[in-house]
Amino acid sequence: MNRFKTSKFKNTTPKIPKKDDWVSNARGSSLNSLGNQIKSSCSFVAFNTEQTGGGMVGLCSVDPGPDGKWTVMQIPCHADQVTDLDFSPFDDYLLATCSSDETVKLWRLCELGQEQSASVEVSLKSSEGRLELLLFHPTASGLLAVASARGIQVWDTSRDKALAVLEQHADQLQGLTWKEDGSLLASSCKDKNLRVFDPRAQLTPVQCVQGFQTNKDSRILWVKDDYILATGFNQHRQQEVRLWDSRKLNSSVSSVSLGTSNGTLMPLYDSDSGLLVVSGKGDSVLDCFEVTTSEPFLSQVSHCLSDASTRGIALVPKHVLNVGCCEVLRVMQLTENFIIPISYQVPRKAGQDFHADLYPDTLGHTPAVTAEEWWQGANKQVDRVSLHPDKRPKGKVQPASAMALPRGKIKEEPSTSSSPLSTPSSSAAPSRSPSSTSGLSSGFLPSPSQSSRAIQSMLGPSSKFRHIQGTVLHRATHITNLRGMSLTTPGECDGFCANAQRVAVPLAIAGGQIAVLELSQPGKLPDTALPTIQNSVNVADLCWDPFDFHKLVVAGDDAKIRVWMVPEGGLVETLTEPRCILQGHSEKIYSIKFHPHASGLLVSSSYDMTVRLWDLDTGNEVRKLSGHQDQIFGMAWSPNGKFLATVCKDGKVRLYDPRKSAEPIQASPGPEGHRGGRVVWVCNGQYLLVSGFDCRSERQLYLYSCESLASGAVATAPTDVSPSTLIPFYDSDTSVLILTGKGDTRVYIFEIMSEAPYFTECSSFHSSEPHKGLCFLTKTECDVRDVEIARAIRLGKTTIEPVAFKVPRVRKEFFQDDVFPETAVWWEPALTASAWLLGTDTQHRKISLKPKDMTPVSLAPKEAPVRKYLPSSVYLEEKTDEQKKEELLSAMVAKLGNREDPLPQELFEGVDEDEWDD
Repeated sequence: MNRFKTSKFKNTTPKIPKKDDWVSNARGSSLNSLGNQIKSSCSFVAFNTEQTGGGMVGLCSVDPGPDGKWTVMQIPCHADQVTDLDFSPFDDYLLATCSSDETVKLWRLCELGQEQSASVEVSLKSSEGRLELLLFHPTASGLLAVASARGIQVWDTSRDKALAVLEQHADQLQGLTWKEDGSLLASSCKDKNLRVFDPRAQLTPVQCVQGFQTNKDSRILWVKDDYILATGFNQHRQQEVRLWDSRKLNSSVSSVSLGTSNGTLMPLYDSDSGLLVVSGKGDSVLDCFEVTTSEPFLSQVSHCLSDASTRGIALVPKHVLNVGCCEVLRVMQLTENFIIPISYQVPRKAGQDFHADLYPDTLGHTPAVTAEEWWQGANKQVDRVSLHPDKRPKGKVQPASAMALPRGKIKEEPSTSSSPLSTPSSSAAPSRSPSSTSGLSSGFLPSPSQSSRAIQSMLGPSSKFRHIQGTVLHRATHITNLRGMSLTTPGECDGFCANAQRVAVPLAIAGGQIAVLELSQPGKLPDTALPTIQNSVNVADLCWDPFDFHKLVVAGDDAKIRVWMVPEGGLVETLTEPRCILQGHSEKIYSIKFHPHASGLLVSSSYDMTVRLWDLDTGNEVRKLSGHQDQIFGMAWSPNGKFLATVCKDGKVRLYDPRKSAEPIQASPGPEGHRGGRVVWVCNGQYLLVSGFDCRSERQLYLYSCESLASGAVATAPTDVSPSTLIPFYDSDTSVLILTGKGDTRVYIFEIMSEAPYFTECSSFHSSEPHKGLCFLTKTECDVRDVEIARAIRLGKTTIEPVAFKVPRVRKEFFQDDVFPETAVWWEPALTASAWLLGTDTQHRKISLKPKDMTPVSLAPKEAPVRKYLPSSVYLEEKTDEQKKEELLSAMVAKLGNREDPLPQELFEGVDEDEWDD
């Protein structure tokens, strides 16, 4: 494609339907496999499930029925996990599955609503161990490529033995693809190599080249005749798409880097349009590119943010697309609880002519050769058919009788699994997801009409913070040129700490040095050394006293806690002597936390699996809590200061009353993953929120009721796949939860509710580069005039930047008292440590954030609803030819002016008659 030529697909737009139009009751599998988890024919969508250990396959129709409902069924297929599945390109009702039980099975499907047969048409037994991938041949009937952990076999389904067993790979095989003409096979492998096989010529690769520089998961596709496309990760751990010319395989011709997510990129390619769709497992983003055979090779077409994280994606065959609305692709996105059909449409005037330039003839359903003919060397191509509605073949492809499976394969006995389950998925009664976001778009300002309330009740709760915006403040407020920052602080440490006046950042300098920077003195730091705090040992954790902005407490690797006092105005010289040292732990300390109400009361956790309370005024240990069996990931004080919650690597969440018992008063099973965790109290202390990892190492949020902790989590919300633990901040005034991890570029925001659905996901904040983390300041630092509900300090690679989280509002001249209730003055102590230890409980006083010159919006005069836009009927009204002609004539007349006015030449006076005689 000429780089200056405009592509007809450049404006292709993804359209995500409303939640009513999703396929519900389709619970996608979270079990690990190399397949895409979902495939589609012209009649069915098949997907992996977790039922019976993953041995069942879910089925639904491509389109809803006449009543707007999808019927979702589950059929038992294997005794172990189904690892991959594929539909025959020549038979919509022929489904192939492979499994960890080392078998490949072919199933003849019935119409949905009928009882699916529990017997298998063909069963092929492999001796290669667990099978990972399978692919039907693109031109020959009854031919399959099957991949195990390290090997590839080519099977003719009419035989009991593989046609070819290709040479073993050096490591785990990750991707497999046929060339469009069916002559070659290509694979990607954990040994970083791409291999091209010609199974009919030799069992060893005909070409082999290094693909990616890391051994993380990769996938491979054959595109544009001789071009090979692969997805993987570059040396910076970024997701990457690379393109090779198979005729010159020594180097790639193009590459595109995407995000820093750990999700394996799954590619889908449409050969007719040249469009490529990629999405990472666990991600909620789908990127679309156009692939060409000349510069720029890979051109981004769209960036689609879905409402749920991806577990698998599949392309619907071109024969099913709605050509009337210029639909060029349809992607079925498999999520935890739904299948979301995402339609890619070219913005053109729809419903009139067939746009032949968008729809070239596509591959038909008639195989070009048989498996035997292909093995003997035949290379015929599948005939193409038109997508023009008047030229399409009538009816769906059901060659059950005409194209029966090859000669009498032995049928298996009926499976001992339970009978197929059928559950109708109604679009009229959508189920709710904890992370769903609801919102209405209208041409009018919202009004409390009965119809809008009915729609709102149908869509579920909507958060007033759903459109919250994170904004990095002006560069004049930044501290830049921060060098030598430590990148080795433990996972239990937030990485840095800040208060309203200053920031403390551990440095990668011997002696555990800590830089203390004044927020009132922004700008570029000098290249020379800064005055620091010399902690003498590596920093394990650090935090500011919430009631004294000059007191910094630092936990070290030597099991000691040092208390430092920063002078007024900041550091002017290096500090070497702490104010006091707390000793008691026998091993390295994990983390430290101040009590939210009592001054001078500190809690610490250590590798000795104890939690200890300290009185900083006396320097003594006052309590010692036990009961942990492994590493303590996180601690949190309750809002009233009575209880302490912990989350531990032993898989338990524990609740302590430190003044009454050294043992936990309640315990509950916690996150299944053992990579890290954090805990925070939400909803006025009614619930505990834990951020951790599930059994698949995906980041997950868990909500526990404090009244019945042992009953387990009442709700969960998945986020994404990343190695760093999400660090939570909870704003009790708004019930907004803000989370991010070290090295992330995305900040998640949820509103937490005390009743179902508990989690309401709001807009995320994305930064341009990975950050070390966020640290939130007191509420008085927020600009309430700009409806700023939270102010954070963001630590970047070399910068410290303030970030404001604002709620978009129309009437900003009024104080938004619905988002700014009276706030607790948590930066002032409510009592002393000794008083708390004696049993006293006192809460913080509260203050109003309302400026004196602002009126609360609740007392503002009501405005009459104003029509912002003309009603859609004005634009959609169809006009007759006579009306159009009359409008055109009127416009021409108006342009010419009044036709009764005299012409300019008529106003000339001319000369007298006698003057002509001269």
